[in-house]
Amino acid sequence: MTVPNVLLSGIVGSTAYGLAREGSDIDRLGLFAAPTAQLHGLHRPKESHVGTAPDRTLHEAAKWCRLALGGNPTAMELVWLPEDLYEVRTPLGDELIGIRTAFLSARRVRDAYLGYATQQFRRLEARAGGSVCADSRGRTAKHARHLKRLCEQGLRLYTTGRLTIGVDDPEEYHAFGERVAADPAAAEPLLRRYEDAFRAGPTVLPDEPDEAPVEAWLHRVRARFYTAADSALGA
Repeated sequence: MTVPNVLLSGIVGSTAYGLAREGSDIDRLGLFAAPTAQLHGLHRPKESHVGTAPDRTLHEAAKWCRLALGGNPTAMELVWLPEDLYEVRTPLGDELIGIRTAFLSARRVRDAYLGYATQQFRRLEARAGGSVCADSRGRTAKHARHLKRLCEQGLRLYTTGRLTIGVDDPEEYHAFGERVAADPAAAEPLLRRYEDAFRAGPTVLPDEPDEAPVEAWLHRVRARFYTAADSALGA
């Protein structure tokens, strides 16, 4: 998958969390800038490109910003990665990392992280009582790990204003996944505990994200990818 104008890209998912084991996929996430002239035509350019071998998702700059402003946990990871996990960095990408706290707001972080964790719990509930096989147990354990990670990452972000990507104790996550694979109901106490913790707070995050620096960054992106050739198209 070849996408021009990639501004920022890195390795995310289980590798970034420290949860990868032999055979785990390596997931990549990034954002790109569509040529500015294409944004003003009859047909807008594609906003996301998803490929396999390697597994890679790229969002157009404006779409990524909308996802991040909404608190989307997957999108948010991109600007909080450890230095060694970035594969593409540009000056505009570094600028985006520099304004990453502008995307944060208490309500959206709480709703997004707890919402995604609850989705994982619903998947666990749906698997309860179903047929048990090695593949099914593996998927259940994976959902359980994601549930625990989303809860812990989200609460830490909510209370400190910083998103920590790597988990503190990977083996604890794998052990939790195995417990839940054996008994999906074992996940519910953890989810309820974090729901209570979010309610109790406190949070350091503002009520609303700060859209002004995000808008200014997008304007710089559009100016950078508006060329003389673009101008000639409208002549």
